[in-house]
Amino acid sequence: MKKPVRIRTTLSKGVVAPSLTFIVGICLLSAIYPNLTENLLSTVKNFIFVNLNYVYVWSVTIFVLFLVYLMFSKYGNIRLGRNDTKPTYSFFSWISMLFAAGMGIGLIYFSVAEPMQHYSNEIFSENTAVQRAKDAQLHTFFHWGIHAWAIYGIVGLSLAYFAYRYRLPLSLRSCFYPLLKDKIKGTWGNTIDVFALCSTFFGITTTLGFGVVQINSGLETLNILPGTSFIYQVLIVGVLVSLSIISAVSGVDKGVRILSNINIVSVVIFLLFVLILGPTVYLIGSFTEGIGTYINEFFSLTFNTHVYEENTQQWFYDWTILYWAWWISWSPYVGLFIAKISKGRTIREFVAAVLIIPTLFNFIWMTVFGNSAIWFDANVADGALSQLAGIPDALMFRFLEYLPLTEITSFLTIAIIIIFFVTSADSGIFVMNSIATKNAPISPKWQTIGWGVLLAILALMLLNAGGLTALQSMTLITALPFSLIMLLFIVSLIKALSIDRSYYERDFSATTIPWSGEFWKERLKQIVSFSDKKSVVGFIDTTVRDAFLELQEEFSRNDVEAKVNFYENPLRIEIEIKYDVVNNFLYGVKEESRIVSDYLLNEENLPDIEGNQTFFPKSYFGDDREGYDVRLFTKNELISDVLKHYERFIEIISEERNELFIISNTNRRLR
Repeated sequence: MKKPVRIRTTLSKGVVAPSLTFIVGICLLSAIYPNLTENLLSTVKNFIFVNLNYVYVWSVTIFVLFLVYLMFSKYGNIRLGRNDTKPTYSFFSWISMLFAAGMGIGLIYFSVAEPMQHYSNEIFSENTAVQRAKDAQLHTFFHWGIHAWAIYGIVGLSLAYFAYRYRLPLSLRSCFYPLLKDKIKGTWGNTIDVFALCSTFFGITTTLGFGVVQINSGLETLNILPGTSFIYQVLIVGVLVSLSIISAVSGVDKGVRILSNINIVSVVIFLLFVLILGPTVYLIGSFTEGIGTYINEFFSLTFNTHVYEENTQQWFYDWTILYWAWWISWSPYVGLFIAKISKGRTIREFVAAVLIIPTLFNFIWMTVFGNSAIWFDANVADGALSQLAGIPDALMFRFLEYLPLTEITSFLTIAIIIIFFVTSADSGIFVMNSIATKNAPISPKWQTIGWGVLLAILALMLLNAGGLTALQSMTLITALPFSLIMLLFIVSLIKALSIDRSYYERDFSATTIPWSGEFWKERLKQIVSFSDKKSVVGFIDTTVRDAFLELQEEFSRNDVEAKVNFYENPLRIEIEIKYDVVNNFLYGVKEESRIVSDYLLNEENLPDIEGNQTFFPKSYFGDDREGYDVRLFTKNELISDVLKHYERFIEIISEERNELFIISNTNRRLR
């Protein structure tokens, strides 16, 4: 009798079942009844944009101000991980991946289209051409600048902090730990992850659907495909999603990282080509002036709701509010991916990189392409590009006709869109699987493939039925409740960071004296001499070992079980007291070395030293605080130092306010 075949899976039923039900249900409604669904969802979306737009304005403003505060505050030095954690990726790879995930296809799709649409919009027709060009650049900077990346930064920072610092799962539910504590494991946590999974799926599906349309338009322009019928879109989706699945299956370290690096190099080459062969002096001057205008108008733009300007209110809803909603709807996906690749960075490093570097590149990119298009439209094309402002799918390719090597640059544009498509899709597949499995470390490959296939099927179904607009409206609607969720992320972060900081700043007992003056002659000899490796090994094998063994015995007499651990290469000894609920107490001494400055080697008033390396015994602790040289300690003073840290440990874990930090960071979760 054959045993039933069991399919191994890491999917969480509590997250996947309701998510897929809602996703498939909305997609079917959008495909079967596209007009009805679109009208209904558009009505809801318009109501939110008109009557609740201030929620988006205030939320995004708070995100920006909070991140800037963190960057310059005392919390900036806190590392996203243990205090000794090193960054997983090089700086270039890190920036490339977060940039490709954050903007992707939109950079190509809107780089010419958005400035041209602002420039040619009828509501600004009374302004001079020069003023319209300046305003077009300013509004584009505003929509693609610091505000957009602050939205991603809040989610990414919250996820990375609680995942790597508190050792919680890399999941949105973890961001609520200070508020919900262990309730994040149940229904509340599942609800948060269901929301994140649906929002991520909708955002990726609609964006990739529009990306397919632009790729198809470009291939038609180059006469590679005879038209833009559905059969060609099926072919494009089939090829690109297959590449995305292969990249996602290969993992972040291989596929996603390599494609992101290739893409950023291709984008820079394309950018330099347009900058050099376009109106170079005009572009450099307009970029410089545009940065100044953006800085001067920053707060005015941030708080402007156009309530006194009825003629521009609809434009405000269709552009600024739509952008804020769109970035928020994408933030679970982008935030999860950014968090995944940001382990080991400090908060200051994370915020500065996420806010400034992509923003600056976006400004350069939008200036080079958008201002070039406006310049060509006014000086060469005689308004031809303005007339195509409402057809963004083809506008980029029409713009390239005014530059040399049109066919080559059009091919390069399509190649960049394709790579953006693949990097966005493979990152999305990876993130969706991460949410659906509660961040399982290893998942079967069929799950990754399944998410990619589902993404392709639903995107094609909506493309064929004309339901992408309806799904886009649904995505924008979900941004409203998620903006409130993100504000709660800030509350959680403030609570957790204050506890974290006070934990590492806690002073020792004021009554403990590190060492006395009883053996001052011996200490003086040690201070003015340089230790070799043999003497340090001897100190650890005798003084440290004897101190820890005597402490272990005394702890046992007081009904406290302590363990002394011995290690080699490098030599170290530690005393450990294990706990079931909170972190273990750990105090260790290890062999360390440092290089002696060359000028000291020749100093006649100091003892001689062989070579330029000196060794010393250094203390270390279970919570990764910085240790120090203990070579001047006697056995009793070393015992006193251990007790000093143990007293501090007991005081901290006894305080209720520290419960969040010390319990979530338990040894059982570490292992």
